[in-house]
Amino acid sequence: MTSALGGASIDGSAYTDVVDLAGRSPGWLDTAVAAWSAYGLAVFALLMVLGWWQARRTGAVAAVTALAAPVVVVLAYGVNAVVKLVVREDRPCRSLHMRTLEACPAPGDWSFPSNHAAIAAATAVALVFVSRRLGAVAAVAALAMAASRVWVGVHYPHDVAVGVLVGGLVAFAAMILLRRWVRTLARHLSATVLRPLLAAP
Repeated sequence: MTSALGGASIDGSAYTDVVDLAGRSPGWLDTAVAAWSAYGLAVFALLMVLGWWQARRTGAVAAVTALAAPVVVVLAYGVNAVVKLVVREDRPCRSLHMRTLEACPAPGDWSFPSNHAAIAAATAVALVFVSRRLGAVAAVAALAMAASRVWVGVHYPHDVAVGVLVGGLVAFAAMILLRRWVRTLARHLSATVLRPLLAAP
């Protein structure tokens, strides 16, 4: 398959600068960044659980908004994955043959846009509608996730930038749309077996 987008021509030099810097950095830093890149998405899941746990004390509407966050994140991931399949950009570690901290994904595992960045950004935006404090924490974590994906060598800078944009925009649009029906949803769900999810005991 031929890639529809040659990422190296966009910001290949910036990518090589970052990967070179990672190669010269202390081992503990590279280990920490690689661990965050590989496992950091679990933190975003925990933040959404925390957001729901706190929202239950506020009321059913807040709880439904919090429960919608992971659904919105999955939606953002889906949109991002479709863009990946349409563009089909090869990974920079494959195109530029760089030695990277993370093993280069197999051919056909496309690079643009970054799924990790999209998921992280979508979580941050969705959480702003639940708790501004948690949203701010998630936003900082999302930027760290996006940067880590370039640092470990699996994405160009534009991959993570567009991933953040796609994830953030999809989440924002979905959460704004949710506002129209959230009270109705909360009322209906409160009359079902899901009621315990909407209010603290």
